[in-house]
Order: sequence, then C-alpha cells, then structure tokens
Amino acid sequence: MPANEVVPYRRPADGIPPLTDSPAALARAASAIEDGTGPVAVDAERASGFRYGQDAYLIQLRRAGAGTILIDPVSAGPLDALAAALDGPEWILHAADQDLPCLADVGLAPREVFDTELAARLLGREHVGLGAVIEETLGLRLAKDHAAADWSTRPLPDSWLVYAALDVEFLTELRDALTSELADEGKLEWAMQEFEAVRTRGPRAPKVDPWRKTPRAGTAVRSQRSLAVLREVWTAREDLAVELDRTPSRVLPHRAVVSAAIACPTSRRKLFALKDFSSRQARQHSEVWWRAVERALSLPDDELPPLRAPLAPGDLPQPRSWARHHPEAAQLLDIVRSCVRAHGERIRVPQELLLAPESQRRLAWDLGHEMARGGHPAIDPDAVSARLEDLDARPWQIEQCADPLSRALRRAV
Repeated sequence: MPANEVVPYRRPADGIPPLTDSPAALARAASAIEDGTGPVAVDAERASGFRYGQDAYLIQLRRAGAGTILIDPVSAGPLDALAAALDGPEWILHAADQDLPCLADVGLAPREVFDTELAARLLGREHVGLGAVIEETLGLRLAKDHAAADWSTRPLPDSWLVYAALDVEFLTELRDALTSELADEGKLEWAMQEFEAVRTRGPRAPKVDPWRKTPRAGTAVRSQRSLAVLREVWTAREDLAVELDRTPSRVLPHRAVVSAAIACPTSRRKLFALKDFSSRQARQHSEVWWRAVERALSLPDDELPPLRAPLAPGDLPQPRSWARHHPEAAQLLDIVRSCVRAHGERIRVPQELLLAPESQRRLAWDLGHEMARGGHPAIDPDAVSARLEDLDARPWQIEQCADPLSRALRRAV
C-alpha cells in the first residue's frame, strides 16, 4: 500500500482496557469471553532478555461482544475459567509458535488456530512482522514502541498497555483479509495444514551441549581444557540465572564466559584480572565463577569434553562436512535445495516453508547413503512422495514438491 495512504493508528478505539489483575476481575473477563462471538484474537508478552525462561507476563484477548481484555497472569489467580471459555473458538495469533508454549504453561490451549504471520509468509510477503502485515493489508500504522520491554515490570505503564491492546485490536480483520487472499491464490488449504501443524507441534528436543553455542565461543575456544572451563562457567551461570530469575547474559555477559574459557586462569587473582571480570556485575558472584573455573581445571584429561560436539540421536552431521566424507549426499543436497528454492520462487512461498530444511537434508542424506552403498533408490514421484511423508511433510508440501524433486533427481542420478 502506498505510504501516503497509510493511516496512523495510535490508541485503541475503546480506550485503554483496565488490567485484569484479580480473581474477581478474571471471572468477569472469562464470562465476557464466553459470551462473545466469533474467533478470539490472542497475544502474550514475555520478559525475554530480562527474566529466565519464557513465561507470559501479560495475555491480551479480543472477541466480538467482549472487547479487548488484558490479563495479568501473575496476580489474576488460577486461569481455569478462562481456559474453559477459550476451549472452543478459533484463536487468531501472529507467530503462534512464539506464544503457544507460554500460554500452554498457564493452562491455555486452542482447538483451532489461525496464524497471521504464517498466512503472510505463504502469500509471499516480504515483511511479516505484525505491524508490517497490518500496514500492507489494512492500511493502518500501529504504535509499536515496546516490543522489547521488560513485561515483568509492575505496574505496567499506560503506554505499554496501549501497545499491548493494539496487538490484538485488528487481528480478526487481518484474519478475514488474509483468508480472502489465501483463497484467491489457492493457498487456503495449505494454510490450514500449516496452522494445525503449529498447534499440534510438541516441545523442542533439548539441545546437546547447549553451552557450546555461547556467542563467539565456536572459533575462539579451541582446547579441551578451555571447553571444560566454558562448560563449567556456563552451567554455573545457568544455575544462578534460574535462582535469580534473570536472563543468563544479565548475570554474566557471554563475552566474560568466553574470556574465562580462553584464558583458563589458574588463580582467583588471574580470573578477576581479566577485563571482562572487572565489572561490579561479575564480581557480585565472584565465588561462583572461581569455583566453576576450579572444577574445570581439576578435571582429569579423560573427563574433558571432546573438541567436536556429539550428535544427538538421529541428528545428521553438519552439511559443510558432507563434501569430504559423504560426496553423494552433498551433491544431492545441492540439487534438492536448488529445486525447492526454484519452485518456492515460482509459487511465492519461502523455501523453508515449502519444505523444512531438515527434511531437505534428510532426503538428500538418505538417498546419498543408499547410492554410496551401491543401491539404486527409487526417485519416481510416488517414491519421493512416500519419502516426504515419512519425513512428516504436510500433504500440500508433498503435492507441491514431489514432482519437481523427482524430475531434478532423475536428471542428476
């Protein structure tokens, strides 16, 4: 939409809703939601970057006949009545995979979902943030000033409540407009399958050795002893962050964890002589950090972590290593990626949505290993369809990808 046709929209039409922050107010809110009609717009605000974990500190709801309701899950009491009221109507969310886990943690779960971000991605939109999608679709520019705020703050400022209310004010209108566009492009059924996949997706498997992912550690920490220091300081920081309910990087910066790992200081004095341990923040828990370093330095050699991270069960090696050790799979991965990318461009769907990158890698890996063992795997459309189904691809993805992949693989094999 042309910029001169976009209308600024800075405050909720009905004013700032009162905060639902007591059991009595929650009972009224649940009743209003239950008596409303149509889908329910849903959003949640967390304190990412401030608190440990991804707890919801504000829940926003809007339904025809009920208006906008802002719920403080910290002080409103048990949410059982609200959960019952929300158990039935369709939920409209933007980036549902971000909010559904923290809502499930407080007992709220939908039977049906419409994800406006996923809809925008299926439509080939370049910008898919809520503000951008509303602006392009409805011609309204929302106030979006507090996305990175600490939503555990109490009391919540009025300007933050305005932001929170606007996040759900137009989700129903946006859903209706995007539904029409999806239907016009023949993608509505694709969207329904994607929404259901998001709704029913289980929790992510825990990462193997998450401490190895500390920013800037990968190229800087090169010895097993240094890796042990990295692991012990990271783990100590994690434990302390849980205890303090603070995001780990605010307990001790990432650069300090890496600095200790590189230096492997052999005394308390040497540890706190490091520039990154000179701050008041680092010295506040000095004993914790020194004990962690001591543990790492005292480990026998046979208990040091390996230089390379172990693979989790079922995981594949990093594709960058395939060309040397698994050339057939590497060649096929290039073909699969190119095919999915080209077809995604033709139908205006991002390639990672058309077929998950993990499924692309697994398909190439399985075919490549069969070929490396002297086999001749079937790559006709039906065989490729069956493989994609085994990889949990959705029916629309199989329908779109099986024929192009079969043709591309037949030309190469």
